[in-house]
Amino acid sequence: MSLRVYNTMSGKKEEFKPLVPGKVGMYVCGVTVYDYCHIGHARANIVFDIIFRYLQFSGYETTYVRNYTDVDDKIINRANERKISSQDLAEEFIQAFDEDMEALGLIKPTHQPRATEYIQQIIDINQKLIDKGMAYASGGDVYYSVDKFSDYLKLSKRNMDEMVSGARVAPGEQKHNPMDFALWKAAKEGEPSWESPWGAGRPGWHIECSAMSSSLLGDSFDIHGGGRDLIFPHHENEIAQSEGASGKPFVKYWMHNGFVNVDKEKMSKSLGNFFTIRDILKNYDAEVVRFFILSAHYRSPIDFSDHNLSEAQSGLRRFYEALEASTNAIEGLDSTGHSSQEGEKLEEKFREAMDDDFNTALAIAHLFDGVRNMNRLIATKKFKKKLDLVAQVQDLHATILRLGSVLGLYRSQPTEWLDKVKLKGLKKLDITQEEIEALIDQRLQARAEKNFSRGDEIRVELEGKGILLLDTREGTTWRLK
Repeated sequence: MSLRVYNTMSGKKEEFKPLVPGKVGMYVCGVTVYDYCHIGHARANIVFDIIFRYLQFSGYETTYVRNYTDVDDKIINRANERKISSQDLAEEFIQAFDEDMEALGLIKPTHQPRATEYIQQIIDINQKLIDKGMAYASGGDVYYSVDKFSDYLKLSKRNMDEMVSGARVAPGEQKHNPMDFALWKAAKEGEPSWESPWGAGRPGWHIECSAMSSSLLGDSFDIHGGGRDLIFPHHENEIAQSEGASGKPFVKYWMHNGFVNVDKEKMSKSLGNFFTIRDILKNYDAEVVRFFILSAHYRSPIDFSDHNLSEAQSGLRRFYEALEASTNAIEGLDSTGHSSQEGEKLEEKFREAMDDDFNTALAIAHLFDGVRNMNRLIATKKFKKKLDLVAQVQDLHATILRLGSVLGLYRSQPTEWLDKVKLKGLKKLDITQEEIEALIDQRLQARAEKNFSRGDEIRVELEGKGILLLDTREGTTWRLK
């Protein structure tokens, strides 16, 4: 099956055919850098990181652009509150964003432009729109005239008459139509500004993405992505100004990820359910956050909660435990001369899932099937003497690691990851690692003395504290309940 993607513009899945065979241009709206990133930012960026990874895995030469909005009302207001420059505030939170994305295991995009690096290109587009009669200068501002673009609202499918009836003009704005939007804003005292044909000022929010995307990908490119909240007005306005200026179709495929709810409610600072990535990583491993996000289809809403993150951690732990077990099972074994098609079968199912609009949830389900198959083979009596089975486990083990890397998973050595998660989880429990190990020693002593009732008491005591004991041939280990 060839790759199919859901196009917000058409409202259906379409076969993916890039404008230039074998090459893909993708632009994703980045963050406005005035604060730390939250779980919603994590979802959007992980989703398009996976899309970038899978396009490359599928053989496409992919140019991925993700911008920083480093001049905006929110940045200016926050900088004024802290009595620092807008530039210093932007630099601080660009660095914080980069640190968060690195922690989450994201690949760096091909280009990471900043809006303030494209002021001349922004001015040029504004002038082109004015020359075509699609924009007008007014009191030092420049506005886009939406009634000059007949396809306005074609992405969001909204009704213009209803929009106009509910629109208002803010004090100081001199618009011809309340739906017109700012391409350039006249300078105000204490704000960053640049010289332009209409006087000193700064760009509007929407125009910067048109300037950056066209400069780096051309007037027309393949994929434009972002969260659903950007469909209107941001992406709608990008289409109007980009197609108005170039006269060409702007984007072939529009892709939008679903919202993140928190305990089944919309995330909002006013509701007190707003969590930054940094808050979350204090309690959960970054790979658990990625696994949680990939366990749902990118277009579906996803519910962020401690319960769901704990479920994701349990699921990821199953993978790491299986990888640890298979590593130990095949260590030192040579299956030369024995072939296996197990990995090929698994990869075929994985590709089918990902080719269906990047269905990571189904892809992970297939990887779970691979783990169950691997565990079943290892449990076979006299496994190490059956080299045809060893070959199958080696094949599955390598394939699960390789396909997991397409999803940005299994980046750690199994033992290291399992130990790290155990220690992080202990922070939530009323017990220390030293206390656990002391009780395990007491249990071993009790069992050696055939005091099995005391051994059972210790096991139950630990379970009550959230610790499960696992008796293996190599000894007793523990994990979080």
